[in-house]
Amino acid sequence: MRKRKILVFQHVPFEPLGTLNPLLKNAGFRIRYVNFGRDPDAQPSLDGYVGLIILGGPMNVHQSDEFPNLPREIKLIQEALDRGMQVLGICLGAQLLARALGASVYPAERKEIGWYPVEMSPQARMDPLLGACDASETLFQWHGDQFELPAGAKRLASSELCDTQAFAWMGQAYGLQFHMEVDEPLIERWLTVPQNVAELATVSDYIDPMAIRHQIPEFLPRMESLSHQVFSNWVAQFEISARRAMLRSR
Repeated sequence: MRKRKILVFQHVPFEPLGTLNPLLKNAGFRIRYVNFGRDPDAQPSLDGYVGLIILGGPMNVHQSDEFPNLPREIKLIQEALDRGMQVLGICLGAQLLARALGASVYPAERKEIGWYPVEMSPQARMDPLLGACDASETLFQWHGDQFELPAGAKRLASSELCDTQAFAWMGQAYGLQFHMEVDEPLIERWLTVPQNVAELATVSDYIDPMAIRHQIPEFLPRMESLSHQVFSNWVAQFEISARRAMLRSR
């Protein structure tokens, strides 16, 4: 039997799939990265793929002059939704997904970098992905933009600085502003990448990298457990979709 294939849009080398990678491989998926940071002119086709993951990055959705791949990605996300593919957007990926669904994306009042409480909505308790979360969870963040809730979407989570931390659209697409995919080495990498170090210097009055490091033992074990549950639930959506398609064909 041929392996199912997942397409992944990547924007910078230091923002990979993280904890999602082994879950997808163990479930038998073939993963193809489209590295727009290396090849901004890439023209990937969605043919043959059952799912699309859009990862994070330091740019914002409006920087199309500097990053010409961004409007192309938005069109591909819209095409993926039209095809009925499962779509997952993380951070910048969630912002691109929201924009593809017609929502506005704009700068937040303050950046969220580090560990922040995220409040789950009542709808999240019933959600196939985020139902594993408690009413409040402390999760890792790294973003300066936020977005409106897309039309037809359910708000699943919010924070003090960001009204929409997670949303679900038609049971087919999920946008997560937070980074459940990170582990300790990846957090340390983000804190030391020169581009991120420069960004941290601009917010040093309210964000302390050492405090972020010191909070890892307190908050990461819980988030790693949630990451496994949430992303396993996302992977399980493909089995549900396959069973539905099989029933429809009978």
